[in-house]
Amino acid sequence: MVQRDINLGGSLSNQSYLLNMTGKMRYTYAWFLDQFGVLHDGKQPYPGAISTLKNLAACGAKMIIISNSSRRASTTLDKLKSLGFDPSLFVGAITSGELTYQNLQRRDDPWFQALGKTCIHMTWSDRGAISLEGLGLQVVEDVKQAEFILVHGTEALGLSSGDSVSKKLEELEKILEQCAAKGIPMVVANPDFVTVEARELRIMPGTLAASYEKLGGEVKWMGKPYQIIYKSAMAMAGVDASDSIAVGDSLHHDIKGANVSGIESAFITCGIHSTELGLKEFGELADLSSVHALAQKYDAYPSYVLPSFTW
Repeated sequence: MVQRDINLGGSLSNQSYLLNMTGKMRYTYAWFLDQFGVLHDGKQPYPGAISTLKNLAACGAKMIIISNSSRRASTTLDKLKSLGFDPSLFVGAITSGELTYQNLQRRDDPWFQALGKTCIHMTWSDRGAISLEGLGLQVVEDVKQAEFILVHGTEALGLSSGDSVSKKLEELEKILEQCAAKGIPMVVANPDFVTVEARELRIMPGTLAASYEKLGGEVKWMGKPYQIIYKSAMAMAGVDASDSIAVGDSLHHDIKGANVSGIESAFITCGIHSTELGLKEFGELADLSSVHALAQKYDAYPSYVLPSFTW
């Protein structure tokens, strides 16, 4: 692993490619970019992120947002625009929420075909509940009537009326205990355990899914670190693994997913692992021995280590 300075090009002096471990220069990378913890913190862009995207686009880089967001891809691009990013710089966006929606709608996969139509729906409250329009699902509040669990968020429980009611995490976990006793499967539309929001960590749906697995429940994980989202990104960009690089701040999700998919990766240390790495300021260089120890802990190994997504 090599930690460059805060410039993506490092010692290559403002070039849009990275120098890999053998010294070979790569010009044709498609860049698969995480958003939270890399481009922004949910409230505002990170310093230098907008200009970095413009510089990469000017050099012909293909950039795709791949995100463990439980919302649709179009919503993600709208959010980026509201934060000051130019959506036209991206080939597109792929979210775990989009993959979930498409699979529930098409049901061309045997696992999804067998799900049924009635579900317990865990969603957002403060962030706004996620619509299930167009999926032909019936939301139920009684676990006895549910055929599966659909998890979009960690703040609320969907109601049969189409509204939602706020719930504490502990209350949702109690419902999961009932679901596990019934033996019904779960689809989690956001595999993240936590995310960075305004420099604070926020509990995400992956935490509920992990709890459900511990209870003996079956979980279908949609998004990173699973290959489904990387394969979709490569298809969108029209590239194979050898011409791709993933950039993210989560060793378990972004870097592990890149490892599994056989593509190179750049680990951004200013995101969710900043506290574990002892970092106190944005752009601060991480101690490489600490990064190595953390990589071993998560069994996820980046090709490059960068303090921030800054050129």
